[in-house]
Amino acid sequence: MMTLKQKQEILLMYLREGKSQREIARMTGIARKTIRKYIQSYEQKLNELEEMNVSVDRSELIQELVETPRYPSGVRRKRVLTEEMKEKIKGYLQENKEKRAKGLYKQQKKVMDIYEALVEGGMKVSYSTVLRTIRQLEKKVKEAYIKGFYQPGDICEFDWGEVNISIAGHLRNLQMAVFTSAYGNYRMAYLFTKQKTECFQEAHALFFQEAGGVYRTLVYDNMRVAVRRFVGKSEKEPTEGLLKLSLYYGFGFRFCNIRKGNEKGHVERGVEVVRRKAFAFRDSFETLEEANIYLYSVCERLNEKSQPERESQTAHACLKTEQAYFLPLRPPFDAARCVDARVDKYATLVIDQSHYSVPDHLVGEMVHVKIYTNRIQCYYDGEKIAEHQRLAGNHEWSLHLDHYVRTLMKKPGALAGSTALQQADQRIQSIYHTYYINHEREFIELIQYIKSGVSLSEVEQSIRTLFRIHPSHVTTDKIKILCARNQVEKQVLPSGSEETRAIHKQAEMHLKLYDELFHTETVGQLEEVR
Repeated sequence: MMTLKQKQEILLMYLREGKSQREIARMTGIARKTIRKYIQSYEQKLNELEEMNVSVDRSELIQELVETPRYPSGVRRKRVLTEEMKEKIKGYLQENKEKRAKGLYKQQKKVMDIYEALVEGGMKVSYSTVLRTIRQLEKKVKEAYIKGFYQPGDICEFDWGEVNISIAGHLRNLQMAVFTSAYGNYRMAYLFTKQKTECFQEAHALFFQEAGGVYRTLVYDNMRVAVRRFVGKSEKEPTEGLLKLSLYYGFGFRFCNIRKGNEKGHVERGVEVVRRKAFAFRDSFETLEEANIYLYSVCERLNEKSQPERESQTAHACLKTEQAYFLPLRPPFDAARCVDARVDKYATLVIDQSHYSVPDHLVGEMVHVKIYTNRIQCYYDGEKIAEHQRLAGNHEWSLHLDHYVRTLMKKPGALAGSTALQQADQRIQSIYHTYYINHEREFIELIQYIKSGVSLSEVEQSIRTLFRIHPSHVTTDKIKILCARNQVEKQVLPSGSEETRAIHKQAEMHLKLYDELFHTETVGQLEEVR
């Protein structure tokens, strides 16, 4: 193939040096037929210009000299590709189109699959020919984008992005909710364990509080927490979670077309920028709360950067402008997903594939559950009966020991090996292993006593007092008596009224009984205080 430099040499030798075609062919090693073609092309163009009585345009001559040689490869006759092959390829492309319509994007035939199918069918064709033909058949007009103009306080875009970071030494896949304002490019992001309705709602509540108001229109892609289902070819039915948010805060919303994330404009880029600026520099944290605090600081730093495309205003400055156009801010939305669940034989409710305990007398009953991003609240007959920290994984168990008092009183032998005991407060476990081995029934009575309202700190103080007397004194009955004595001591205050003196006298009688039981001198000490 002739190069641009060779073409230039041929024309310059002929025009400037007056060399013949034969001479040029001998000097350059290029066929005389090729040399003749370029010289004749030049002379023909020159003659056409002279016949038009127009002085020779030097720019045309220069263009002729500097233009790279072109070969009309597009008009060559296709010697291998037949109409039969072309029809076969069209058939495979139509199959792909039908699969895309059904959502089977990952089950389409690639170019290599089509080529192999043609070869297996006995057709002699090269891969490059198949590739070239498919490109010609699927040639599409490229989409033109339209730059939008945004009013302050009008549009805010939302999207999810995945983030892989280490929490307490364990690699976790977290979901990052990202908001980006269209007018000022204000960005804010929050990390959640899952893409659930309650996470979606809480992210909005947090963002509106942070922004100081509510944008008039929120833009979403076709995420499951926002789109319940597709109606026809273009209509989308919003989820109940999105409708509740919209009704509470008063904002409108719209969805992008399928696989048209560019229609949001800002947020696709927003997810990428926030994720890179934050977690390309740090990706290890002790808790999710620590990661969210760090993410917030990164967003604040981004929002303080000068923006040349916005007359050097920062995103924060643009937000200040937008606040005058916001919808009024309401108290934070109660971002909870509500479900009714039946209590199973383990006295647990299964929420998102994890188990949460409730009092064991409710086995078989239906319980109303409010699922927040970080906690689970359970209600029965309008009364809250349990609350748990929400579990991040699947097939995990959160059991409260006091929920199983009724069952364990009947089956005390099940206590030692129970998951509920293993998950109990470390101080509770320590009390059991130190003082109550082989005394499970008494320990269960102690748990019931703690459940009635006495603090664990008071129980520990009573145990220390009894242990100083003798380890054998550490029993549930004596712990109860000592806790009651401590309560009486707090209530006995000297006063001049007859009623108070009567109460004081009665308390002294009780304290004398405690002193006889524990060999102490509380009443005498009380008299000294008086």
